[in-house]
Amino acid sequence: MRKAGKSLRQVLEAYGISQNKLAIAMGIGRSTIHHWVNESRDPGGDAILEIRKGLNKLNPAAAEEFIRLYLDESEEDELVDRE
Repeated sequence: MRKAGKSLRQVLEAYGISQNKLAIAMGIGRSTIHHWVNESRDPGGDAILEIRKGLNKLNPAAAEEFIRLYLDESEEDELVDRE
């Protein structure tokens, strides 16, 4: 499940936030953001909170949208219904 990366990509695109800007706000390397956004790596639970904090520094609405998308269970419900 790469839901965090997918949610993050959607928010960055919707709010015009670059991976580099978020990386700077979080104090981490851009390559880490790149791996999350391209779903080659999943952020851990602590990282989810740090993503929210970083987004909140740049745009509080983006932070709220990220959490909303990440916690949205409708996509998971669809997968369960198909099985």
